[in-house]
Parts: sequence; C-alpha cells; structure tokens
Amino acid sequence: MFVGREEELGALERLYQKKGFQMVVLYGRRRVGKTTLLDEFSKGKPTLYFTAQVQSAAMNLRSFSQATYRFFDLPASTGSFSSWSDAFSFVANRSKDTDDPLLFVFDEFPYAAESEPSLPSTLQIAIDHEFKGTNVRMVLSGSNEGFMESKVLGAKSPLFGRRTAQIKLQPFDYLDAARMIPSATDTQHVEYYAAFGGTPYYLAQIDESASFEENVEFLFFDKAGLLYEEPMMLLRQELREPASYNSVLSAIASGATSPKRIAEAAGIEQASVGKYLKTLEGLGFIERIVPFGENPERSRKGLYIVCDPFFAYWYRFVSPNVGAIENGAGQAAAKAASGEAFSTYVGKRFENVCLQWLVRRNRTGGLPFPASSFGRWWGTDPAAREQVDIDVIAADKPSKQILLGECKWRGTFNETEALEKLESRSTLIKGYDRRHLALFAKEPVGTATARKANGRDDLMLVSVRDLFENL
Repeated sequence: MFVGREEELGALERLYQKKGFQMVVLYGRRRVGKTTLLDEFSKGKPTLYFTAQVQSAAMNLRSFSQATYRFFDLPASTGSFSSWSDAFSFVANRSKDTDDPLLFVFDEFPYAAESEPSLPSTLQIAIDHEFKGTNVRMVLSGSNEGFMESKVLGAKSPLFGRRTAQIKLQPFDYLDAARMIPSATDTQHVEYYAAFGGTPYYLAQIDESASFEENVEFLFFDKAGLLYEEPMMLLRQELREPASYNSVLSAIASGATSPKRIAEAAGIEQASVGKYLKTLEGLGFIERIVPFGENPERSRKGLYIVCDPFFAYWYRFVSPNVGAIENGAGQAAAKAASGEAFSTYVGKRFENVCLQWLVRRNRTGGLPFPASSFGRWWGTDPAAREQVDIDVIAADKPSKQILLGECKWRGTFNETEALEKLESRSTLIKGYDRRHLALFAKEPVGTATARKANGRDDLMLVSVRDLFENL
C-alpha cells in the first residue's frame, strides 16, 4: 500500500517533465521508504533500475551489466562491461536514440561506491561528457546519509554541482502514518504513532486484526519480534561505535538533556560527547530544542531529546527490559509498559502531533493567520514564581500574531483552569500584539467550554477527532 509522499512525487514528476539531463539525489535512513517511492515514481516510465549490493566491485558491475542488457533487450550472454566508464557510456549513447525521457535509477549508490572508490569520479566524467546531452533522468539513491551528504552532495565530492535536485526523505508525520493503519481509531492512531513513529517499514508490520497491545507485545517485547533489536541493528549498520551511541541514546531517553549530564550518564568523556550528539542529530534520532524565540546558536536553555517516536519508545520501555525479554518475561514487561507510564509518554508525543497539525493546517490557510515559525516554550513565570511551559506555538513575527496551545491527553481535566493558565502564560512571550489560543484535548470539551469558545474569535478547541478529519 502506497500512501503519502505527495510533495516528493510532485518534485520528481516536475523534474521528469523538464527538458535535458536531470539528476536527483534521494537519500534518507533505512526503512524510510526510498525504494517504495522510486517504485511508485517509475510506474509507467521506461526505467533502467539497478540496486547495488554489499559485494565486490566486479559483482556489482556484473549485476549492473545484466540489468542494462535486460532493459535494452540485449542477450544476457553479452558479457559484463569492462568498467563503469564503459557501462555509463553505453547507457548514455543508447539514450540518444530516442527523444523520450529515460529514467535511470541507481539505488543504494553508496554500496557500489564503497567497493569502487573511484565510482563518483567516473560518474562525474560521464555526466559532464556524455549524459549532459541526453534526456536521461538520473536518480542516485542511498541509505548511508553521511556518504550521500559528503561524497555525493558535499563540496569536495566530484559530483558536487551536478545535481538538479535533492530530496532527504523523512519519516511520515502523524497523519500519513495513520493512513497505513486505516482500521485503527483516532486515539489508537496517536498511540501507534507514539510507539512506531512514522517509518513506513515499521508501520507495515502492524497486524490490524490484533489489538494495539498485542502488536506491541509481539513486535517489541518478544525475542522473535521484528522491532526488538531494530535500533541496535540500525546503529551497527550506520555507525562505527554502536555501543557508545546506544549509551548516549539511553542517557537522553532517561532524562539527561545537557551534554554534561548525557556524558556522565553514558560514561563518555564530555570532550567527545559532542560528536556523538551531532551524528545522532544528523540521523534524525535526537534533536536539540530551545525555547521558542531564542537563537539556537546562543541559547543556554537548549535541551536534547529523542525526537524520533520509535527510538523514544524503544529506549523508554524496551531497552530497560531487555533482560526480562531475554529470560522469557516479555509479556509481563509489555503489560507494565502499557499503564500510566505509557499514557504519560503518549501525552508528550501528543504535543508533537498537535504541532504537526498546526503545520499542516497552516499550509492550507486554516490558522487565524499565516504562521512562519513553530515551536514550544519553557521558562520562568515571574508572577507565579515557577517554571512553566507552553506546549505548542505558531507565530508570525512580521504581523506580530501568535497562537499558543495547551495539549491535554487525559480523558478528563479542568477545562476552565487549563484555559485560564494558558491565557495567563500567553503574555510571557513578548513582541506580539495579537494573541490566539488553542486547547487540544483527547476528547471533545464539555458544553460549557464549547459555549464560551463560540463567543470568542481568538480561541480554537481541537479534539483528537479533529486532528484526523482529513484522514
């Protein structure tokens, strides 16, 4: 089932319709859906599709030769090209025989380049001297983000400046993730997103005939479960020191938020923890956040969090229970992870879902004003003399308008008190003349609160049902 990716497909289609040679660099971490996107994009198009493997340079060249012969209807017995240079020359020359675009997909390019280090230079020469005069639409795809950013997109790469577009494929947001589980309820969609995140491959493992608890128990808390060892497998594939990165992720998931505390909790020298944080941030596993309105480069209030929901869930609930799972007590561990602790965890993820809803709503003009920045805020309330936070914010500095939201995952709460607190905190962020409020709740608010909102044009009431109205 193919869902989402409308923007990426649109960008690829626009480039496909352009005249002359085009080269797109598509990359993103494993399991995020690059191959599925390329399969969807290539439907109905003449496509030379090759996926490199972790094997010798000679074997990859032999496999590419066979794929090329099949595409151009040549006998399989033709024999391998003698070099990548000859292979690219052949494709470029053959493509000149027609005015129609030829889609050339080189999937997992890093695998081929790692076994043949000269491959980027060879391809650069082929682009400059042969492909430039063709109607080839080339897509270089890869899961090794570090390689793609340095050896393909980087300024020191031979291929630098040859691309006509690049797409870093990200996991789904909450709404596209929900489209992969159509039978789930709105509340379950939030819970699934909080545990599985937006990685399509993980979402595809969900058995819709089973309950949320059953899916989590089997996939996360069983030694045979597909997602039980997934984070460590990804770390081993992507990084040279998986144990150290695992310790850093565990430290952040346990509540360490500053480099000093993370280093102490992970047992890593503080002088070297920065490189681990930078790498994990680049992979999209963690994020450094600062209070809304502060400069990320200068703020001393920055906090590191595990931003990917799947990793956040795994390190919060699965990692501490590995011993129990290994000893056959996974069912009990899963049950313990489904109570109040999980509800509190989902509550924090619910804030991210609400923020994503604001971003989506803003794109379609559904907010009281066009917002240009989003985030959350925390700091001191001088009147109350306490530390407070504002869950979600959308703002536009030029028009001096701001929307501030409170997110409540609990089934029942004091709605009047929540609105009063939000209103009092709305003045803590300076520089805005027009203020709007939003109350996000698990269930629709009571009649009295709804009646109050009807008389105000500066208050939005949003339930979980509203978050999925466009599903």
